[in-house]
Amino acid sequence: MKKYIGFLLLVLLPFHAYSQQDLSADELFVKARTAAFDEKDYSKSIDLAKQALEKAPNYTDISVFLGRLYTWNKDTEAARGVFEELGKKDVQDEDYFIAYASLEYWNDDNTKAVAIADKGLSVHPKSEALWLLKARAYFADKNYEEAENAIKNLLTINPKNTEAINLAVRINDLIAKNAISINYNYSHFDKQFPDDWHIVSVGYKRVTSLGSVILRANYANKFAENGIQAELEAYPRLSDMFYLYVGGAYSNDVGIFPKYRTGVSLNANLPHSFEAEIGYRQLYFSNNIWMYTASVGKYYKNFWFNIRTYLTPDNKNISHSYTGTIRYYTKSAQDYFAFQIGTGISPEESRNNLLENETFKLKTFKVGGEYNFSVKRNLFSVGAMYFNQEYRPDVKGNQFDVTLGYTRKF
Repeated sequence: MKKYIGFLLLVLLPFHAYSQQDLSADELFVKARTAAFDEKDYSKSIDLAKQALEKAPNYTDISVFLGRLYTWNKDTEAARGVFEELGKKDVQDEDYFIAYASLEYWNDDNTKAVAIADKGLSVHPKSEALWLLKARAYFADKNYEEAENAIKNLLTINPKNTEAINLAVRINDLIAKNAISINYNYSHFDKQFPDDWHIVSVGYKRVTSLGSVILRANYANKFAENGIQAELEAYPRLSDMFYLYVGGAYSNDVGIFPKYRTGVSLNANLPHSFEAEIGYRQLYFSNNIWMYTASVGKYYKNFWFNIRTYLTPDNKNISHSYTGTIRYYTKSAQDYFAFQIGTGISPEESRNNLLENETFKLKTFKVGGEYNFSVKRNLFSVGAMYFNQEYRPDVKGNQFDVTLGYTRKF
């Protein structure tokens, strides 16, 4: 039997080799793509691409694909050799410039990546992929002004480019070294409290080489009494993917504000325009309140979707708070409409002092919206929120909030 199988192999192998050699360049190209994308066998795909090029040495698409294969196979020098040969032939294909610029960007030669992208844009000025590569290369080099210019050009071509909006939001936080802001929040209660609440916050933000730092002073008039709080927040960057939120606040006016407020979160900018956060918040009035938070966000075209939860454990159970947010970006990362809906009280809200009496265990519903727009380096915001809260068992009241904000970047 073994002799019979061996005989068959000897007979069939020449036919197999002949049929492989008899395939056209296009057919070999299809096989190479199948080997790369379906089988994840880059070595096999490289061999097939080389065979295809022997039949059609000037087939640019196959040469570019071969360069990509070497890139994915981490053979940087071979990939660079393929692209340099195409450059000598003065190839003008958009995919060639994208593949070559990507190689240099992934290997941290951002200056060369920008140069290649610029050469490609001179031929293909509306290439979204090249504008995005150029913005990413500048962003990686911390040249945020040029990165912002590249993103603005891309969004002019396609305002719904998901990855561009995602990067634009990240650039927006870093583009100006300094910013001052003032915000006002007004709260009216129909039953729960006889007096309206007023909160004014004044802040200063400084972008450093390690990340952003924000110093803020908060004044509040609640229960017809005044209070002041000092607050400090920082967003240190750990890598291109990860950054931290670290925050703390102090006030002598306990009841209007918590005496201490702290928080730490790990944030991640994930592939496919996702982002995530996990961390804790702590409030101290006369006792500690520990709250654990997690959120996930996703950019899609002009939209940003986010859902966040706060979990507050005690001796008997775990209290839950959930908030869903949708943003619709218009002309830039600073211009958007937002809609929010949720349950429970979060420690970030101006009414977090209500947590002291454990009213967070009662039923709360909230819904509201916000509009942010910019005029050059001036940012304006206006928002409104409605709360329906069970402040005593089976007794509900309504709260209406209006928020106004202004930020000046310089």
